[in-house]
Amino acid sequence: MLFVGVALSVLLIGAADKTTGSFTDGVLPDYIEFKVPPGWPKPTTDIFAKNRLSEQGFQLGKKLFYDNRLSKDGNLSCAGCHQQFAAFSTYDHDFSHGLNDQHTYRNAPALFNLAWMTKLHWDGGINHIEVQPLSPLTSPTEMAETLENVLAKLKKDSAYPKLFKAAFGTTEINSQRMLKALAQFTGSIVSANSKYDKVLRGEATFTYSEENGYAIFKANCASCHPEPLFTDNSFRNNGFAINDFLKDYGRMRITNDRNDSLKFKVPSLRNVMVSFPYMHDGRIYSIGNVIEHYRTGIVNSPTLDPLLAKPLVITNTQKNELIYFLNTLTDTSMTRNPRFAK
Repeated sequence: MLFVGVALSVLLIGAADKTTGSFTDGVLPDYIEFKVPPGWPKPTTDIFAKNRLSEQGFQLGKKLFYDNRLSKDGNLSCAGCHQQFAAFSTYDHDFSHGLNDQHTYRNAPALFNLAWMTKLHWDGGINHIEVQPLSPLTSPTEMAETLENVLAKLKKDSAYPKLFKAAFGTTEINSQRMLKALAQFTGSIVSANSKYDKVLRGEATFTYSEENGYAIFKANCASCHPEPLFTDNSFRNNGFAINDFLKDYGRMRITNDRNDSLKFKVPSLRNVMVSFPYMHDGRIYSIGNVIEHYRTGIVNSPTLDPLLAKPLVITNTQKNELIYFLNTLTDTSMTRNPRFAK
């Protein structure tokens, strides 16, 4: 199965027939059906419509994802900043570390359920999953490499031509195929089997505190973090003051629109308990302090989201119950799934 441990009836996005014109030797890959969990919306864009998902493509993408040779000095891989046990985010680091131990200026976002995202990165500056790796690969503070050098290194490895042939029909190694393979791997990481999901499927029950926390969540948080994705994929100013050192104005960097000042992408709350630190610059290390920000720490500004004009009014007991509920969003069948591991 595409994601292990999820015994679900599924909605087929694309048929997995065995027809293709690319494999002249007649040896076709094992095509995989990308599946949408019951009750979930259909992805806005079918990321596999022109990049047909296969077992061979997935495995090639996984090998690339964990390969340090994609970086200039051979010490950094995609997985270095996107660790599986942390829901493919950077565990316990506010900023990612790049070439020569340089730091980026944003916290590495978690990688899962990407098929439901039309815009990537904290500012939405990337609009397609196949383009996304170009930014970290070529950034001087991240992997600091060129596509030409990466491809040259892959061609010198006797294993890669065979893997590219199995996935795409010939031994040719090019940037388009490399990016498609990475997209097949990252786009296949689906988080849909937390305790919360099991409760909705009738396979588990909330505790008293979790049930109360769920009610508090629906009353206070669901406007920006709607179920089942726990994000509306919008960009909002959530009331944090500008970081005077970084001068990061978020979405405005992309649109040049002052109305987008200090707006950042609303992250999913799935796996939130294992993907700290929080916010675009990793300035908060505990979920309790995140909640406290919405109670007492909101900074007013012209672009502050209207939903935050009034502070969150909950008791300390309710705060703890909300945290109990957020714990139920951790999906260990994804964070411990050997299919996604190195």
